[in-house]
Amino acid sequence: MNISMALWGLVFVSPWIIGFLAFQLYPLALSFYYSFTDSTVVKMGKFIGLDNYVKMMTADKDFFPSIKVTILYSLIAVPAKLAFALFVAIILNMKSRAVNLYRTVYYLPSILGGSVAISILWRFLFMKEGVINQALAVLHIPPVNWLGSPNVALGTISLLVVWQFGSSMVLFLAGLKQIPGELYEAAMVDGAGKFRMLLQITLPLLTPIIFFNLVMQTINALQEFTAAFVVTNGGPLKSTYLFGLKIYDEAFQNMKMGYASALSWFLFAMILLLTLFIFRWSRSWVHYEDGGKS
Repeated sequence: MNISMALWGLVFVSPWIIGFLAFQLYPLALSFYYSFTDSTVVKMGKFIGLDNYVKMMTADKDFFPSIKVTILYSLIAVPAKLAFALFVAIILNMKSRAVNLYRTVYYLPSILGGSVAISILWRFLFMKEGVINQALAVLHIPPVNWLGSPNVALGTISLLVVWQFGSSMVLFLAGLKQIPGELYEAAMVDGAGKFRMLLQITLPLLTPIIFFNLVMQTINALQEFTAAFVVTNGGPLKSTYLFGLKIYDEAFQNMKMGYASALSWFLFAMILLLTLFIFRWSRSWVHYEDGGKS
């Protein structure tokens, strides 16, 4: 009976197992092998050892600049997205008759924001003659070259990611609902203001959710591709040339699939190390309800 149940269990999970082996584990192993070859998109290359990794460190002039741009992009987008998500979550946590409607409206950008269509719309909004500059003209403010200035373009595409704050906001909102109201009542009796309650009650009790959002959004930011590809195509002067776009160009523009695989594995290692660093750093500031730390 137990063997029969185990077999039926394997039958029911077999679609997931087959999908995992065929579409995740096999491509992962294959890309790792490709990273040690000079393969192209159309043919399998010969084994060249660590040449691809040596090349990216010593001969690729776009390698380190693209890493720099990606890190800078993450430093702009992730904190801004989390801060805005927390701000909106605090507002939506207030009592209101239309709060469900507000929550739905605020979450919509997360559903639509990652699409190519929205990225194209973003490009039209921020082009020289776009809606944003037209609005600035009404206010008698000089137009800004949002997508044509190296000093502004990276911040502009970062705004697109910040606009997709819905998933982080929902998690923050759930965390706010779990904070006992008695803590705020006691703080008000002691004469604490709203800002002090935010710093000493809300933020400390939200640190586990802040930590989770920080890890997930950092991983997403380091892999960002759509915004840079569709809105600016890496320009101007490669000021928005993210590492994901670099991998795409090597694989499908230069047809160097082996080298692109090596770049992908470097990105994986960079994300892994950065995530481990965040986990270790979290021990000093993430607090849980039982009084312990992460």
